[in-house]
Amino acid sequence: MTDITIDASPENIHWGYLDASLAPIRTINSGDTVILQTLPAALKEDLPPDRSWLTEDHKKALADVPLGGPNGLFVNGPVGPHMLTGPVYVKGAMPGDVLQVDILEIRLKQDWGFSAILPNLGTLPEEFTNYQRSHTQIDINEGMGYCAWGSEVDLDPFFGIMAVAPPAEWGAVGTPEPRAFGGNMDNKDLRAGTTLYLPVFNEGALFSAGDGHGKQGNGEVCITALETALTGKFRLTVRKDFSVTMPYAETEDWYMTMGFNMNLEEAAKQALRQMISLVEQKSSMSRDDIYMLLSMSADLHVTQLVDINKGIHMIFKKKYLPQK
Repeated sequence: MTDITIDASPENIHWGYLDASLAPIRTINSGDTVILQTLPAALKEDLPPDRSWLTEDHKKALADVPLGGPNGLFVNGPVGPHMLTGPVYVKGAMPGDVLQVDILEIRLKQDWGFSAILPNLGTLPEEFTNYQRSHTQIDINEGMGYCAWGSEVDLDPFFGIMAVAPPAEWGAVGTPEPRAFGGNMDNKDLRAGTTLYLPVFNEGALFSAGDGHGKQGNGEVCITALETALTGKFRLTVRKDFSVTMPYAETEDWYMTMGFNMNLEEAAKQALRQMISLVEQKSSMSRDDIYMLLSMSADLHVTQLVDINKGIHMIFKKKYLPQK
């Protein structure tokens, strides 16, 4: 299998949207590994005052990549600040298949990040009404962030967005909202060592990634994490031996299902139903027994409260499956 590096040059970036009509930036074989260099989810007002902090690829993208694409006014839903690297076409992927995304490695790419409060957004918009922005210095070698207010935080990087292209009939879709194609899941448990499964809606799957987070709490309460640039190494494999309707993930130790809905309780129900179905596939248990087992041993987490569709994810440890 081949490792393919894709840099964050303007021709490899799309800003603020996902669209099945985007031309692939690279075509790979199923099972190939791609190394995607990405840029932070930052509008120009989010940048540090000292522009020398910016990497050269970021400067070029800001100058040459149109926010929302060449037809930004026609994006369905709000255009996001997220610069995404992609899409990558995976040979053999067809609608109804599953794209297996093995997240092999995530590395910090730049020595700064930022957090912001945006008026009318976040979990407490009626209380935090002023635009605020703070820049954090990052020590890449030590994996530490040094906040302007004095806190030192150990970094735990992950990609807020990993996605296949949405159904073609949806047209261009703004990035803020997570949906069945993945997208802005903002799930901090999708770190290196995790395998993500995404339903495929278009030939080639058309995988993109970006929205690097250096650190995020469950909830992402103010609407930003520590936004920064990351480099990710992904093995992309087409799976035709099973199907999924929503993203889910696993490690050696656990399964994780996700729910996205404007209503948090509905998102929780969605994640729970997905886990019941998954455990049903992985065992000979009845649905009644699975429901009781999950009540004993699975955990529901508030992924994020701020991305239009709120997120809930459920984690269930594999050791609790009945022994064969």
